[in-house]
Amino acid sequence: MSSPDAPAAGAKFQTLVELMARLRAPGGCPWDREQTFDTIKPYLLEETYEVMDAIDRRDWDELRGELGDLLLQAVFFSQMAREAGHFAVGDALDAINEKLLRRHPHVFGGGEARDAADVKRIWNEVKAQEKGTSPRGLLDGVPRHLPALVEAQQIASRAAGAGFDWEHAGQVVDKLHEELREFEAERAAGAETTRLEDELGDMLFVLVNLARFVKVDPEQALRRTNAKFRRRFAHLEARLAAQGKSIEECGMDELEALWQEAKRAEPGAAP
Repeated sequence: MSSPDAPAAGAKFQTLVELMARLRAPGGCPWDREQTFDTIKPYLLEETYEVMDAIDRRDWDELRGELGDLLLQAVFFSQMAREAGHFAVGDALDAINEKLLRRHPHVFGGGEARDAADVKRIWNEVKAQEKGTSPRGLLDGVPRHLPALVEAQQIASRAAGAGFDWEHAGQVVDKLHEELREFEAERAAGAETTRLEDELGDMLFVLVNLARFVKVDPEQALRRTNAKFRRRFAHLEARLAAQGKSIEECGMDELEALWQEAKRAEPGAAP
């Protein structure tokens, strides 16, 4: 099961573990020594998003460095856990290696999986066996502290896996239109913010389900749209700056014309 570069990678990982231990040791780095699980948590999230950004930009040199930074976070947490007597990094590696072996019996055992859906089913079955007891409800295993979009994805997927689902994407689109009409009715009636929030939340949840049906990651879809908006807005600002103008000085008609110009200037745009 080992890859050609496994020995080299193992030695380099060990070097990282030793460097982190030295930084945390007496006489090491004052900043590293004063960190705790809670103070390091924000860096873990920051590094995760930087990895995602490098992937989005297909910047492989940057991704290489960001993955190293992300690995450092795992080693940092493991070093603090070892110092507290909880576990060492080797225990964390044992945990993931054993998990991969258990949850892929179709690869490492006598099991069989015909497609990705079978793999997901097997994974969940083995996971349930590992827990020993079933959670109080199907959705109790979805952490509540997840970002709302990720939480919605997991909730929708689990409910769908149990059979609580639409039959095809067209039904989801119909539901989206229904939710949009309900939102518009509340807005027209002058509903309070909480009611509008409820209706907008319903629409977002339906959109997450629509993304699931068409096999699109809604987080990635929104990130792509954010990047697209940034490009077009930068084009608009640059064109106005060339004319000695600011956005605040322009009417919406002029801004919309520049926006459409930015759209046409993008690679692959329709003539």
